[in-house]
Amino acid sequence: MAGKYELVIFDLDGTLLDTLDDLADSVNAALSAAGYPGRTREEVRNFVGNGIRKLIERSVPADTAEEMVNKVHELFTVHYKEHCADKTKPYGGIPELLHWLREKGVKTAVVSNKADYAVKNLCTQYFPGLLDEAIGERQGIAKKPAPDTVHEVLRILGVEKSGAVYIGDSDVDVETAKNAGLDCIAVDWGFRDKEVLVQAGAEVIVSEPGELEDYL
Repeated sequence: MAGKYELVIFDLDGTLLDTLDDLADSVNAALSAAGYPGRTREEVRNFVGNGIRKLIERSVPADTAEEMVNKVHELFTVHYKEHCADKTKPYGGIPELLHWLREKGVKTAVVSNKADYAVKNLCTQYFPGLLDEAIGERQGIAKKPAPDTVHEVLRILGVEKSGAVYIGDSDVDVETAKNAGLDCIAVDWGFRDKEVLVQAGAEVIVSEPGELEDYL
């Protein structure tokens, strides 16, 4: 193996895949079905990062009753399962980066706060054979910024913390890497502006997937 790390762990939304349009479409389909006003693409961009439940809670009107939040969540899930790949696409240079890591013998994984079913479906569809593990939000394991899902990937793939790096596009990702005890590389092409990443404590920020090769 050549390179600094044995394993590279990526966030998914805003890091490997531009999923924003499909997320916004499903949010607005659910809100509309429940009789609520829609949200702009920019609003949804700022709402994502802490899992689907938090996305829904941020999208519904303030003071929405719990039972209606549950209903909108269910409506979203039904819609997103059918439409999670309508407009979603990898960021330019990402497939090439993953192939490069494969050629170098570096293990790769995804850890996301997106629902586990969507993470596995999207990773299989867009990056077949390029990821060794993919974990999304599921019952029984705390989601990011808790380190649990990162530690689960390390356990499954048999890699020590010192041999892994975490790459993501949000303040949640920077905090996740810190909590997990991993080196972190932040990317600013995703759902959070560079200023947010700096405020979160990101020390390394890149703007193009190709730049990552210099750090890996």
